Amino acid sequence: MIRHLFTLIWNRKRSNFLLMSEILLSFFVLFAVSVLLVSNYYNYQQPLGFEYENVWELSVNPGQDTLNRTEKVSQIMRRLQSTPGVVAVTSTSSNTPFSFSTMNTTQYTYKGKGGPLTERYDADDDMVKVLRPKVVAGRWFDRRDAAATRPPVVVNQKFVEKLFGQESPVGKVLVTSDGKEEWQIVGVVETFRSGSDFASNDPAIFDRRILQDSAVLGAYEMPVLLVRVQPGSGAVLEQQVVKDIKDISKGWIAKVNTLQENRHDKLKIMLTPLIALGVVALFLIINVALGLFGVLWYNINQRKAEIGLRRAMGATGSGISAQFLGEMLVVTTLGVLGGVLLAAQFPLLGAFGVETPVYIMAIVLAALLIYTLTAICAFQPSRIAAGIQPAVSLREE
Repeated sequence: MIRHLFTLIWNRKRSNFLLMSEILLSFFVLFAVSVLLVSNYYNYQQPLGFEYENVWELSVNPGQDTLNRTEKVSQIMRRLQSTPGVVAVTSTSSNTPFSFSTMNTTQYTYKGKGGPLTERYDADDDMVKVLRPKVVAGRWFDRRDAAATRPPVVVNQKFVEKLFGQESPVGKVLVTSDGKEEWQIVGVVETFRSGSDFASNDPAIFDRRILQDSAVLGAYEMPVLLVRVQPGSGAVLEQQVVKDIKDISKGWIAKVNTLQENRHDKLKIMLTPLIALGVVALFLIINVALGLFGVLWYNINQRKAEIGLRRAMGATGSGISAQFLGEMLVVTTLGVLGGVLLAAQFPLLGAFGVETPVYIMAIVLAALLIYTLTAICAFQPSRIAAGIQPAVSLREE
């Protein structure tokens, strides 16, 4: 039966080649769309690497006050730490979780090997109490680092994978390409995806920054504090926090947002292009289905004499239907195989910059969509072919 199908396909190689080309192109486009959709879904399923529940973000605007910023922020932090309902307070950089701010760098090298593009965060000893990242090797910053000969840093596992491979990073020294600056790794966290729920697991590094050590805040830097509060804390504690900040800073403006609110706002913005991409994908699938259906309908009209002759020789309607479905599945398989060979080059080239499992899932999804479309589109034309009577078709000829 299979050999017979290949013979029929070869006898109509020109029209079948065009059909295979359409299937291959459709598979390739569906694969590209699937990579984007699957990669976002894959990222969404991964752990963020920190706990955002019951964490508030305090954005403090000193306005025109450029004097003693570091001292005032330190006083604010001490006041907040003593406020009932507050669990821990940390001072950090502007690229807080779910914000629209980034701080990328490629300055870190190890034994002459350049580091990957890395998201850099400022962190103090208490950030581990606020965001609770999972430390999997070494430790988080603590008072021992105050006497360190090199500035301590904490990295995530993706950074380790990119720069160290299987080598343990704890205790290793990172340097700039010119060798003028050095940092020592004291710990490793599992992951840290702060951009959004759809952000990929990229390399990250934390620099220790302690306000009490020196005037680390620039004259025009906006202080950002993250505060972990007791579950159930609401407007009363928020009003108290804002009042404390105003009492200490004398005129500074404080804005309070929860990380849950920030996450929700970021999620809405990230979902908009994904929904648009989904609509485009649906429109593409409909157009592919209409094209395949039209081609199959045309083929049946062109082969009425062949169908009538087979029916006259005793072929059943179900046999005719199975023949057309079989031909379509074979042609689809040949087209999909060509598409798979092309798609397999993408993980080798790292074209989309996503994990290998994403490519595999996208290939499988695109193949399933193509097979489903061709099966659906071939079903009705094959039924029409099965219903053709030999006398009618031969009389038309």
